[in-house]
Amino acid sequence: MKVLKSLLIIPILIIGLSGCKESKIGPQTNNTTPPGPVTQVRVVNEPGQVKLTYNLPSEQDLSYVKAVYMLASGEERVVKSSFYTNQLLVDGFGDTEEHEIKLYAVNKSEVASEPVTVKVKPLENPIFDVFRSLKVLPDFAGINIQAKNMTRRDIAIIPMRKDGYKGWVAFDGIYTSSDSVSRDIRGLDTLSFEVAVIVRDRFLNQTDTLFTTVKPLFETALAKNKYKTMAPSIWPGDQRSNFSNAGTADTGVHRMWDGETQVFPSCAYTPPTTTDAGPHSITFDVGQLAQLSRIVIWDYPETINGLKTWYYRGNMKNFEIWGSANPNPDGSYDSWVKLGTYTSVKPSGLVGYGDLSAEDREIAAAGFSWKFRVDVPKLRYLRIKCNQNWMGTQFLMITEVQVYGNPN
Repeated sequence: MKVLKSLLIIPILIIGLSGCKESKIGPQTNNTTPPGPVTQVRVVNEPGQVKLTYNLPSEQDLSYVKAVYMLASGEERVVKSSFYTNQLLVDGFGDTEEHEIKLYAVNKSEVASEPVTVKVKPLENPIFDVFRSLKVLPDFAGINIQAKNMTRRDIAIIPMRKDGYKGWVAFDGIYTSSDSVSRDIRGLDTLSFEVAVIVRDRFLNQTDTLFTTVKPLFETALAKNKYKTMAPSIWPGDQRSNFSNAGTADTGVHRMWDGETQVFPSCAYTPPTTTDAGPHSITFDVGQLAQLSRIVIWDYPETINGLKTWYYRGNMKNFEIWGSANPNPDGSYDSWVKLGTYTSVKPSGLVGYGDLSAEDREIAAAGFSWKFRVDVPKLRYLRIKCNQNWMGTQFLMITEVQVYGNPN
């Protein structure tokens, strides 16, 4: 009986094996005749790159056009463009010297035409404009690095510090395509030290080095265990918290210092509005007089299609922050000083509502650091006033805050 079962299996195996065919890997056609070359090549030199336009050959089995050229690093670069278009962008140039590019038309059998040689002279790489705009400024407990990247190219700004026998030690790099860069490096002592900064692109072209000496200003995180709501709990002129789920989800102001930065209902959440009803504001006490330097605000992220999404709904887009040492109990602003007017901007520049890049999410998840005016006396109370949220109305959703300053 056991032998019979084995014999029955054999025909099945034979049938299965006879049904297997070798898969052909590579071109599915076999046309060994090279296509004609591209013709009438037009050149537009751009910063760090060149746009080529050409006429395609008439072959029916044309697959793509490729450009082959050398980068300054010595690496050969190949850029391809399908037969559906007659344009090709060659990039990666770090200088304005003349470069030679060979263009090939390639058919579906991966047979290339004779090359057409084109000479180009790209304009100055955008990293040099970024470099000329660089500023390294002393800041509270650190330094602030500013730059303009008007072409919105992908760049890396690499700051370093002189660290004794270790030599130059790099801080975390700033990788961005934003047109305006302002990043803080925190956690530094208030001693003078040397800083060096370079700018490079994704092809490892890089600028000269900016050298400077900076001395950070003293700053400390003000202890959250001293923060408290105002008495009465709703300050005159402020909005009450929104209590969803029939009042079971507490979204009061005190939620802004419970240590949670993403989970609902751990956020200050004023009643949602669909039409303008006037700016929403909330007020709280930091618990001590201090020379306030900045506040980090974590916006509450909605979960959209399984992803945490900032720059959305009640996240503040245009807002003000006010400070006071002794606020008038009637809630008026006559005893307050404006510490700043702020606008939240996506680093990516994406304009679609809810459209975010990986950089947008990373920056938002870390919290936004908003600097205060320094030409004001010591203060104790803060009022956050939302003029417009990302939804286009005026309610706000803040999940956590951290205030910094010098209480001495």
